[in-house]
Amino acid sequence: MILIGIVVVEICDSNLMNTLDIEGIIESEYPDVAVLVSDCLSFCGLCRLKPYAMVNGKRIHGKDPEECLAKIREVIEEELSFYL
Repeated sequence: MILIGIVVVEICDSNLMNTLDIEGIIESEYPDVAVLVSDCLSFCGLCRLKPYAMVNGKRIHGKDPEECLAKIREVIEEELSFYL
């Protein structure tokens, strides 16, 4: 059985976000969040230009992986506020 969180963060395998252990960081901080790493999220070329992720279908990006992670955390907090 696969358990999916109430918030889903999707990351492209080729994305600059993979310079961080984004899956380990997010899932340890937020047990209700699932991080899915895909081969491609179909935003052709974006993963090479800037770090980004999809959080419950919203595209989040930053200048560097650390800024993007901070923005991902903000959106996760907003999304979780609806459920918790």
